[in-house]
Amino acid sequence: MLLLSFIRQHPERVKERLRLRNFDRLDWIDELIVLDEARKKQQFERDEVRARIKQLSHETGSLMRSGNLEEAERKKAEVAECKIRLADLSALELLEEKINHILVQIPNLPADGVPAGRNAEDNEVVREGGVQPSLPAQPLAHWDLARQYGLIDFELGNKITGSGFPVYLGRGARLQRALIQYFLDFNIAAGYTEYAPPYLVNEASALGTGQLPDKEGQMYYVGEDKLYLIPTAEVPVTNIYRDNILKESDLPVRMTAYTPCFRREAGSYGKDVRGLNRVHQFDKVEIVQIAHPDKSYQALEEMLGHVERLLQTLHLPYRILKLCAGDMGFASALTYDFEVFSAAQQRWLEVSSVSNFESFQTNRMKIRFKDGKDNRLAHSLNGSSLALPRIVASLLENHQKAKSIELPEVLHRYFGAEAIS
Repeated sequence: MLLLSFIRQHPERVKERLRLRNFDRLDWIDELIVLDEARKKQQFERDEVRARIKQLSHETGSLMRSGNLEEAERKKAEVAECKIRLADLSALELLEEKINHILVQIPNLPADGVPAGRNAEDNEVVREGGVQPSLPAQPLAHWDLARQYGLIDFELGNKITGSGFPVYLGRGARLQRALIQYFLDFNIAAGYTEYAPPYLVNEASALGTGQLPDKEGQMYYVGEDKLYLIPTAEVPVTNIYRDNILKESDLPVRMTAYTPCFRREAGSYGKDVRGLNRVHQFDKVEIVQIAHPDKSYQALEEMLGHVERLLQTLHLPYRILKLCAGDMGFASALTYDFEVFSAAQQRWLEVSSVSNFESFQTNRMKIRFKDGKDNRLAHSLNGSSLALPRIVASLLENHQKAKSIELPEVLHRYFGAEAIS
């Protein structure tokens, strides 16, 4: 959530950055300033009346003790009048609700250096790595390989739940578990503390990271309990520090977690959703940092390098993209996407997003740190390391041989074999 003080001080700057996102409710910025002026006026008048009531109550007590009952009654009458006036100032809560209702619907401002653009076609390729594999004469897509080697049953998942809920079995389940353990160990070795958070969150948690109200239609909701199934571990993990005031020496806080993730992905169809390309339930290992605002972009580069090294160990061809303003997530100030090349499908698949949210999330969650005598908002960052479905798809396709799937060396001890044959 943007800081209202920043909007008041820099309204044209805010509008300029929101235009990059193709955000069309710029009138909200002017409306917020008007509402905030009215709110400040109401707050000033309310504070004055409350101070007057406190003063009159003190004077009334003194008059009663001195026996001046007539004057005391006049003071009491004035207190009653002040309380009526105070009731007339009840619009303050309504003004605050209106301000908050608008604020939570305004996306984060793109950071300097974010390219202009409307969609994925306008994203900038930062760099590429890895080597394109040498494949058999007739390479198979991962859904065919999964069927041939008995790794994943898509039809069974459809029977049990519906499309987008694959069932991993045998060596497929073992590969999934091996990847999760390897990713967690890799993160822990880099200084991230592992958490095992809940898979459902309340409204305050979903609002805190920006999933609400922006992604409400994409989240699974348990109505009776008013809980949301998490779309990513970022939501519960970042909320661990909601309403906390950290010491400056505590920063940066580095956290990692494995969770299943649940996304409705409404409107997805066609070749983009075949096999593991897009599913409603999937496993992912996440990294999150709470950082000093002066060092958050240094932390972003660190996380970028961390995810890149992880992909390099899997020997997958990849590329890093800087997302344009129109393609960034609602809460992000700057996002890099990692894509791996799906050799059999001949297309790039996103496997990680690494983002700096600056103070957008921490303002919602009130995650602060003590800077001398003042409390300052920290910055929050997160990244996938990694999202498993498309990693599995790319591993199967890129490492397929004529009669086996050769696994990267780093997975041998986790999987218990060098290949799936």
